[in-house]
Amino acid sequence: MRRATLIISLAGMALGSGCSLAPRYERPAAPIASTWGDAGTGRTAAELGWRDVFSDPRLQRLIELALRNNRDLRVAALNVELARAQYRIERAAQLPTLGAGGGVEFRGTTDDIGREYRVGLGLSYELDLFGRVKNLKAAALESYLATVEARRGAHLALVSEIATQYLAERAFDEQLALAKRTLELVTQSSEVTQRLFEQGQRSELDVRTTEAQIQGARAEVARVTRLRVQAENALVMLVGVRALPAGLPAAQPLETQPVVAELSAGVPSEVLLRRPDVLAAEHALRAANANIGVARAAFFPSISLTGFGGLASTTLRGLVSGGALLWTASADLSQPLFTGGRLSATLDVAQVRKQIEVVRYEQAIQNAFREVADALGGRAALDEQLAAQLARVAAEERRFAISETRYRAGIENYLTVLTAQRDLFVAQQQLIETRLTRLTNLVRLYAALGGGWREGGGVTASSSADPPGS
Repeated sequence: MRRATLIISLAGMALGSGCSLAPRYERPAAPIASTWGDAGTGRTAAELGWRDVFSDPRLQRLIELALRNNRDLRVAALNVELARAQYRIERAAQLPTLGAGGGVEFRGTTDDIGREYRVGLGLSYELDLFGRVKNLKAAALESYLATVEARRGAHLALVSEIATQYLAERAFDEQLALAKRTLELVTQSSEVTQRLFEQGQRSELDVRTTEAQIQGARAEVARVTRLRVQAENALVMLVGVRALPAGLPAAQPLETQPVVAELSAGVPSEVLLRRPDVLAAEHALRAANANIGVARAAFFPSISLTGFGGLASTTLRGLVSGGALLWTASADLSQPLFTGGRLSATLDVAQVRKQIEVVRYEQAIQNAFREVADALGGRAALDEQLAAQLARVAAEERRFAISETRYRAGIENYLTVLTAQRDLFVAQQQLIETRLTRLTNLVRLYAALGGGWREGGGVTASSSADPPGS
């Protein structure tokens, strides 16, 4: 009874929707506000190519190499090719199948044996009355488009990862230079303390303290050197080469690193709907919607038309010289009557999968919103933090210079100099970290808003995602 009711309902739907049993697609409402942030006059990420944002020549060269060599990006491109081929398979199912054939047939009685030779063309075609083939094609197309967006997302992620890792490498370079300057400074201070000790103006405790400082500074140089090597190894892996090529442009310090910061502070939610991960999720949802139509069509008859036309003769010579015309035509109908509930279960699976894709689509939007909101929220705070850290370093530099002058004059003990030196080193380290965090946040904001696909100057990155009909 339930099966009969279901078939009647589906038949009504087919007649009312142009013989397509797929539900009418409606995009789920975005589970976020329509806009957030203050309105701004800056450019959007979509208007900025990665060359516009990352104008450091060395970084640009690394991004170029990565886009050619990165293996994750290769896999994403191959997935596009795979989905394109699958789409062509489903598209071909809408067309008639034509083939050539021939054969020989023996027949006879106890008194005589006859034979007949045949050659000709055969044609077969499935009437898509209930949209099964049409929806299979639609699902394959949406799956293909989802892989195109996945490749685009991999492209964007790679650009931002290269930029982030490059900035981290630059930060370790600056921390290493700072550690080496500190080692040189404490070495000079130790030499001064040693001379004063020999003159009887300083104690052995001061001498041993400076020696301990030297060893601590050497350990810091070794630590940062190790981290610097690890950062370069990570960058090499992302770029997809054995080693960074010689002849790269000189690196620019974090202080003058040219990263565009004038991205608009007010962001409409439509921007998020154009992100590759959100578009990929929507295409997956559309594919799941089409698969419901496939599952519904399975309840109805499938009708196949076949035909054959050619020549027939009792001898091969007669067949070559022109035998009698031969043709056949047939129509086959297949209607499932009892499947043990398989068709209903298949429909249930398709409907649940669509619900899953709806949730994934909403999750993609919420994740995009969180990424953009975090980056926007941190931008002003990091600008303020950087200004405060610069002022702190200036104050610590002055404090250290005064304490060192007073120590050499015999007014202050070495503990005062040691404390001032340590605080200056910490402040300088934190300044490097703050600059890195601020620049990384700008990279994250650019990526979160969907930037990184365009190369710059209106040039869009090349893609292997040609139209599936090609």
